[in-house]
Amino acid sequence: MISATAADYGWIRSPSSFFTYALEAGYTLTLVRGVSPAELLEVAGAEPQGVCEGLVELIEQHADILDGYEDSPESFLAGAFTVPGEGGDWTLALEFGGDLGTRPSIMEALSTGTRAVSHSSNGGKPMDFFHWYEDGELRTTFEWPTDRTGSTPDELNEVMREVGLHPTRDSDPNIDTKAAVFALTERLTGVQVTEELLAEAEYQTGNVPEAPVDEWESITVDITDAHGERTYVHVRRDQL
Repeated sequence: MISATAADYGWIRSPSSFFTYALEAGYTLTLVRGVSPAELLEVAGAEPQGVCEGLVELIEQHADILDGYEDSPESFLAGAFTVPGEGGDWTLALEFGGDLGTRPSIMEALSTGTRAVSHSSNGGKPMDFFHWYEDGELRTTFEWPTDRTGSTPDELNEVMREVGLHPTRDSDPNIDTKAAVFALTERLTGVQVTEELLAEAEYQTGNVPEAPVDEWESITVDITDAHGERTYVHVRRDQL
């Protein structure tokens, strides 16, 4: 029985840990059962970039890609490798400043017939998210443990309490909620993520294009003030 708790992931805050870069820059960590690293990158639409020997090299290659853009990056680097877990092999994918594990279209495709779990942070702000998919369906997702959505938002409540997250009240200030999310992910995957695992892995890499921005045709502004006065304006794109 997997008994991981937040205490098992205290290493993510160690000043000597390379994962501090992920927390500062923003990251997404995704785990998918029964899908190879090459298959995961293909589903994500990634352009293959070869292999990175360890986390330091992955970070360096990520930084090189960022240096190649004068403005906002048009793609981000994802690294993936195979790791044993519950029910067989899983692929762990790690990226900095990207959103592979948070795009519904990618996660639905990756989790078809299997399970996929991801968690992320956008860095300094921060906004932190957790996603659990089962057979193409988003089962539970949250930014704050008390504000869950998905098709089964309450199914993980008991295990959330066990790892240190509180689904019905504010979390214990003495519990590192990010470490607790790592533990929750281990409970769902059987994959124990350690500093050594990330540091020494051989990452198969690919450049994932940024998600296209949806075109818009119009916007609506609908505001009611404290006196009940309503302002309603509909503006077409060709009017701007």
